[in-house]
Amino acid sequence: MATVLDGKKISKDIKQEIAEEVKKMLLKGEKPPHLAAVIVGNDGASLTYVGSKVKACELVGFKSTMIRLSGTISQIELLDKIAELNANNDIDGFIIQLPLPPQINTQKVIMAVDPDKDVDGFHPANFGKMALDMSTFIPATPFGILELLERYSVDTKGKHTVVIGRSHIVGRPMSILMGRKGFPGNSTVTLTHSHTKNITQIISQADIVISALGIPNFLKAEMVRDDAVIIDVGITRVPDESHPKGYVIKGDVDYENVSKKASFITPVPGGVGPMTIAMLLKNTLLARQLHQLKC
Repeated sequence: MATVLDGKKISKDIKQEIAEEVKKMLLKGEKPPHLAAVIVGNDGASLTYVGSKVKACELVGFKSTMIRLSGTISQIELLDKIAELNANNDIDGFIIQLPLPPQINTQKVIMAVDPDKDVDGFHPANFGKMALDMSTFIPATPFGILELLERYSVDTKGKHTVVIGRSHIVGRPMSILMGRKGFPGNSTVTLTHSHTKNITQIISQADIVISALGIPNFLKAEMVRDDAVIIDVGITRVPDESHPKGYVIKGDVDYENVSKKASFITPVPGGVGPMTIAMLLKNTLLARQLHQLKC
């Protein structure tokens, strides 16, 4: 039976460590780190997610600001708001909650964020630094996966890592990070996607599988080798009338059966999800430290 990579527990530990850092700052008479979140429109999932980020900020002693904007906002107005946040020295880092409404060019919005305040790690300047092994903000979900692998001492050196999905938020950065020098890293990486031929055969050769596909129960036990490490990034709401909420959260992995074969596995929920918010806080702390160096 696999060892569970418990994101709930590890994220709690990280938040505790960050809270200790904030206490030290306050004892020195410094202001706490300040994270702002911009949300455009009324998407239920986005509101819930931003709400949990704000709660996490309160828990560790950060200051947080939630900026709610109308779903009909123009691109120029949104870019003006971003320019305002870039210029506000009281704010150490900020995020623009995705997805954005259709009238907004997401790429232009990401490009407008000051790279030194881009705690999501999406700006091309930060993505490029990450690809070149330079110190920078790593996107929160990949950063969380690295932290789980590190804290559970999962061996990645010389291993074959298969990443399923090539999004800019998870798949692409994970493929770069798992191949970098150092730990976790030093693995040989295969990046697979919807056009990959013989995907089942490729997965069956993997020592580590990172699935960020968004197809519930895609990864079956017969597709993975014995003792593989399984990282499930998928989060899909599946309708379920027997559940009080009317749905259940499912990952990409058939957890019940795959966990019997794997050496390590992340559950859904409670695996990668909680780590994402913890690492966003860690990036905000880093932004604050960079901010202080500049002052």
